[in-house]
Amino acid sequence: MGYGAWQIGGNMWGEVPDRAAEQAIEAALDAGITFFDTALAYGRGRSEQVLGRVLKRTGMRETVKVATKIPPMNSAWPARHDAALRDVFPAHWIEQCTRESLANLGFTPDLQQLHVWSDTWADDREWSDALERLKQNGDFRAYGVSINAHEPESALRVTRSGRIDSLQLVYNVFDQSPENELFGAARQHDVASIVRVPLDEGSLGGKFTKQTRFDDDDFRARYFRGERIAETVDRVERLRPILENEQQTLAQGALRFCLSNEAVTTVIVGSTKPEHVRANAAVSDMGALDRRTVSELRAHAWPRNYHK
Repeated sequence: MGYGAWQIGGNMWGEVPDRAAEQAIEAALDAGITFFDTALAYGRGRSEQVLGRVLKRTGMRETVKVATKIPPMNSAWPARHDAALRDVFPAHWIEQCTRESLANLGFTPDLQQLHVWSDTWADDREWSDALERLKQNGDFRAYGVSINAHEPESALRVTRSGRIDSLQLVYNVFDQSPENELFGAARQHDVASIVRVPLDEGSLGGKFTKQTRFDDDDFRARYFRGERIAETVDRVERLRPILENEQQTLAQGALRFCLSNEAVTTVIVGSTKPEHVRANAAVSDMGALDRRTVSELRAHAWPRNYHK
């Protein structure tokens, strides 16, 4: 289990006070989490700054791995497949953003990632040459791409190209689509798979009701818009008998599903509540779900894309 630091950036999830953000990271460190994923776009550098500050103060930098990301220059989220690489990740932008992240963190990250991806750029050497130069310069140790939500097929070419070290992708009980081809390609080409959104933006935590509403500055107001919140709650309730028991919470069962796939390198989940961070970290020691449970969860796959 790893820690995703989007929420502590304080944008798109509602306001997060500095001390609350720091306490969340401290809880992750205390619980033994050793992988932290942040991005320049999270709070316009705030997430990187808070993470760097805590790691420096606690003296824990050398015991953990830190990943960050370069935002698209055209600010298009998700990646548009008709966009030219020069408008999204030209070399000068990759270099500029890497310098900014290093300044925010106060140290060299272990992994640099392009924050969006389209396979239409796979054959263009500009992005990979720029990242390779920075890697050789010592600005990070490895690099990869973070791909559009619910579009695992959009990264097959780059995964098979041999030019990246890692993929970051959406995978959870509802979205099992990376199992179709992407996980197999990643394993074949020795590419790490970093799973994000393992709790479906919080729904698999089991706390939402059909009356749950989100503030306007919380991106989940769009993700769960209209009838989606009601349908999501119904589907989550059908999972309780399978994943929730005296030994684990529903959320822990959902996280164990992700870790049960041998292609998964790490699973990142964010929270500003220390008790949730500790519960998430504990999943690392619970082991994989049994095959019968994993097989039963196949019937609960729910492919969808909130951008469409």
